[in-house]
Amino acid sequence: MSARVKKLHPALKHGGYCATGLLPGEDRTAFERLCQDLIADLRPDGPLENDIVASIARLYWRKQNLDSFRVAESARDRYFAIRSEKVPSTPLPPIDDLSAMFGLEAPDPAKVKAGEEAAKAQARRELGEAYKFVELGPAATIDQMLKDFELEGRLDAMIDKLLKRLICYKEFKSLDSKTSSTPLLRIPGAPKAA
Repeated sequence: MSARVKKLHPALKHGGYCATGLLPGEDRTAFERLCQDLIADLRPDGPLENDIVASIARLYWRKQNLDSFRVAESARDRYFAIRSEKVPSTPLPPIDDLSAMFGLEAPDPAKVKAGEEAAKAQARRELGEAYKFVELGPAATIDQMLKDFELEGRLDAMIDKLLKRLICYKEFKSLDSKTSSTPLLRIPGAPKAA
């Protein structure tokens, strides 16, 4: 069993920066330590039990590190504020030449590109390490995390239902094998009438 504790299940190693896994800047070593502690505590045996422990590790980690999402949202909000200052706004597409009638012209693509580059540069300077959350986009949002949890919850509920069915089936099989190997007992009753 000690070899199992030292070796991490592949699902525990690779969060792929999903909302319920490890986010940039979070301590991978601490996450792996948590996984090893859970494996040692719960002692999973087989792929299904390993998956259950991996899910527990991700959810427990996320619960302990909710502040990462707050930092991510703050970084994205600041980036979009900087971008709105630097990048010329684009008018709506023309509808029967209404844009020309109101004097709305599409911004120069070169100015848009220069504005976007300036916004990225300023955001990188201001946000530092937190800029990586801007690059992640909507993957590191509380809404996405809740969607992931909802999906995981639905999948877990279906898996739990099947696990219960499997446990019942295994119990039925064990009862069946016990009853077939033991002779039937006679219960003494009233003597038969002749």
